[in-house]
Amino acid sequence: MMRLTVGTPEEMDALGRRIAAQLRPGDVVALNGELGAGKTTLTRGIGAGLGVRGPVTSPTFVLARTHPGRSGGPPLVHVDAYRLSAPAELDDLDIDFESSIVVVEWAEGMLDGLIESWLQVDIERPVGGAAEDEAQPRVVEVTGVGPRWRAGAIGDDRL
Repeated sequence: MMRLTVGTPEEMDALGRRIAAQLRPGDVVALNGELGAGKTTLTRGIGAGLGVRGPVTSPTFVLARTHPGRSGGPPLVHVDAYRLSAPAELDDLDIDFESSIVVVEWAEGMLDGLIESWLQVDIERPVGGAAEDEAQPRVVEVTGVGPRWRAGAIGDDRL
């Protein structure tokens, strides 16, 4: 597990780009954090790092959005699982987990039984103390789950 403080949206984007450098087709990134924590900002950084086409925006109302890769790279599938109640509903979206890189926002409890490995990113933002539009530091914990992320596949030296 890696724990770091991310001070600005630009730093969250940069973290996403660094995570993208570690990803390959078949990888899943599970994002957790309350509204406004920076999940979509991190996903934008992952998309930029992967070089996908089109702007990466929140798929809240469509549940999943696919961003094709450029130059033969894997597509990024960006899922918002906020309105889903069980892993079976995520499975019903018929996502190509094997050849895509999948980012699932609101992923807590949604991947169990569907896949065996994922990179879990928990984002904590401070509550109160500053204006809503003011950038506040976030605490980000990155944890590898399952065989893909064992044996130091992710760590401070890589991110």
